[in-house]
Amino acid sequence: MASLFFIDPSFTGYGKSGVRLLKIKRSGKYHEIKQVEVATELKLDNYRDYNYGNNSSVVPTDTQKNTVYALAKDHPLNNIEEFAVHICNHFLTTHKQVVHVTVNIDESPWKRIQQKGVDHAHAFVLTPEVTRFCSVTQARGEDPKVSSGLKEMQILKTTQSGFTGFCKDKYTILPEATDRPFSTKVYCQYKFDTTKGVDFSSCWNLVKNTILEEFAGPPDTGVYSPSVQNTLYKTEAKILSSIPQIGYVEMVMPNIHYFTVNMAPFGIANKDEVLMATDKPAGIIKAALSRKPVAKL
Repeated sequence: MASLFFIDPSFTGYGKSGVRLLKIKRSGKYHEIKQVEVATELKLDNYRDYNYGNNSSVVPTDTQKNTVYALAKDHPLNNIEEFAVHICNHFLTTHKQVVHVTVNIDESPWKRIQQKGVDHAHAFVLTPEVTRFCSVTQARGEDPKVSSGLKEMQILKTTQSGFTGFCKDKYTILPEATDRPFSTKVYCQYKFDTTKGVDFSSCWNLVKNTILEEFAGPPDTGVYSPSVQNTLYKTEAKILSSIPQIGYVEMVMPNIHYFTVNMAPFGIANKDEVLMATDKPAGIIKAALSRKPVAKL
C-alpha cells in the first residue's frame, strides 16, 4: 500500500529541537560564556523507517542531542555560524546515510556586568536587547549554505516619522501624519553568497548597527522616515552595499502603534505627551532585497 504514495523529500526529516547549552571558557580568573539553543534536522537517503518501520538508518534524536553537547566541548564556539557548520560536517562525515543536515541556533544575549566602568571577570546579566540567530544547511557533496540574522529588537523614536499621501477609500479614517512616534520590533535574516573569509560576528554587528543608524539617523538631528517601507528598503540596500558576501536580506518590521490619549473630557490638554501603547493590531511590513544578476558578456 505504501508504494501508492509519494513521500515529499522537501518536508521529510527529523531531528532535535531545544538543545540548550552554556559553554564557559576560563582563562585564569577571566571567564567568557556562550549560551545557545540548537535545533538539528537530518534527511536520509532512504525512507525505510517511514515505509516499513525499519530504523537501521535512523540516527536517534537523542543521539543528535548528545552530539551537540559533545561537539560543543571541543569547539571554540566563537560564533554560532561556525559551530553550526561544524555540526553539519560531523553528521555528513560520520553517517553515510545522511544526505542533508539543517542546524538552527539562537544565542542568548548575555552581557558582562560592569562595575564603575570595569568589566567583571566572571559575572553576567541577561540583556534581551536583541537575539542573534543563524541557520546552516548542507547537502552531501555541497558547501554549507549559511544565513544569519537578528530578531526581537524593539526600537522606538518619538519624532521624525510620518505617513501621508496614502490611498483612501470609504473605510479610511486614518488621518495623515507628518510627525508621529515610530516603533517596531525588527526581524532581519541575511544569506551569504560565500563564506570564504567571512567574519560572521563583524557582519552581524554591522547589520545591527546599520538597522539602528538607518532608523534613528544622526544623534543630533535624526532622519525623517516617510514610511516603514522606505526605512526598511534603505536599510536592506545599505546592508547589501556594505557587505559584499551577503546576496540576500529580508526584514519584517511591524508598525507598533502609540495613540495619543484623549484627555479633553477631563479638561486636560494632552499635546502628544501621554500615549497609549498597543501591540495588537499592528501593521506588518516586510520585504526582501537581493543583488541583480551580473550580465554575462
